[in-house]
Amino acid sequence: MSANLTEGKPAGTPPTGARKPGPGGPGLLGLLADAMRRNMRQYGMLIALGLIVVLFEVWTGGDLLLPRNVSNLVLQNSYILILAIGMMVVIIAGHIDLSVGSLTALVGAVGAVLMVDHDMAWPLAVVLCLLLGAAAGAMQGFFIAYLGIPSFIVTLAGMLLFRGFTEIFLKGQTLGPFPDGLQKVSNGFLPAVGPDTNYHNLTLLLGLLLVGFVVLQELRERRRQREFELAPLPAGLFALKLTALVAAVLVVTMLLASYKGAPVVLLILAVLVVGFGYVMRNVVIGRHVYALGGNLPAAKLSGVKDKRITFAVFLNMGVLAALAGLVFAARFNAASPKAGINFELEAIAASFIGGASMSGGVGTVLGAIIGGLVLGVLNNGMNLVGIGTDWQQVIKGLVLLAAVGFDVWNKRRGVS
Repeated sequence: MSANLTEGKPAGTPPTGARKPGPGGPGLLGLLADAMRRNMRQYGMLIALGLIVVLFEVWTGGDLLLPRNVSNLVLQNSYILILAIGMMVVIIAGHIDLSVGSLTALVGAVGAVLMVDHDMAWPLAVVLCLLLGAAAGAMQGFFIAYLGIPSFIVTLAGMLLFRGFTEIFLKGQTLGPFPDGLQKVSNGFLPAVGPDTNYHNLTLLLGLLLVGFVVLQELRERRRQREFELAPLPAGLFALKLTALVAAVLVVTMLLASYKGAPVVLLILAVLVVGFGYVMRNVVIGRHVYALGGNLPAAKLSGVKDKRITFAVFLNMGVLAALAGLVFAARFNAASPKAGINFELEAIAASFIGGASMSGGVGTVLGAIIGGLVLGVLNNGMNLVGIGTDWQQVIKGLVLLAAVGFDVWNKRRGVS
């Protein structure tokens, strides 16, 4: 997972950073303040996540960061994080998708019918379910991109349509269980290898590789800032930032390795984050998505195929919704007509908390993960301390309102 928090602008755009000060320019504190101002959206959510973790760790008497609970956090929020990645791309493009919760339920229902009622091999059923998600996303993308119907209306209709089909496929009943192989993808952990060290060796190895990746990415970004004649963080502050990132990765690695190891679904999430982060930052289609959401008329004049990009964005959302639906259904070992309720709201909230803008053109894949983790830690922490679901909804609503208000405040101050 890339540790770079300055993505979210088209590739080729100079990295975010403070301009080199001239004679008599800002000193250490000035550079730090300028960097915080320019990256307030990303750093603010990271700081908020850290404070929430510390708050609930103290409030729960250390239960929040117990190895077993950390694993549960990953497993419990995996499907929302998958949805949040796709929803972030949709919002960056200037649209919204209200149908993803119902589509996850429909895919789970179809998967259950194929695997439970018709004994289809689960790998083949998974492929067919992903194709179903792609078809549903393509259908909505066609209406939005080529017929010009607003995404809010199309996906609202899709939400009702997919929920109805879910009821039809399941006949109003819960259907399960799923094959063991699919359950292991959603609930399983990486296999234990090597000598007995009281830790999960494979997880330790992956953690060390991730540390190396984080360090290389940060060094690369620092070099790019210099190439664009931007002043990077002073050496001391850069070392402090790098130390904090490495420490966070190592703490999570040790916690996971001291229980059952890294969940399989965590690797799926890592692949999605790295892949989508790279595409959105460095590939032409990613730059076009940002251009589309940032300024549609200018994007058209620049030659961006807006209809194709919009179609592709919703097709991609459909595939990710299908994947989330399979993960969710396999985790609970059954498909239910009531599955996926409010998933779209959780994914939208995660995106806005993670730095997306209501007007489009702004946001990062990593930001969506951070926003999803903020909600996940809030849910888990409030459950551990016994806060009722009524007050949980109130608190999450206030967090979302604060995040969107922060975005509006940033725009008025001219913060990028």
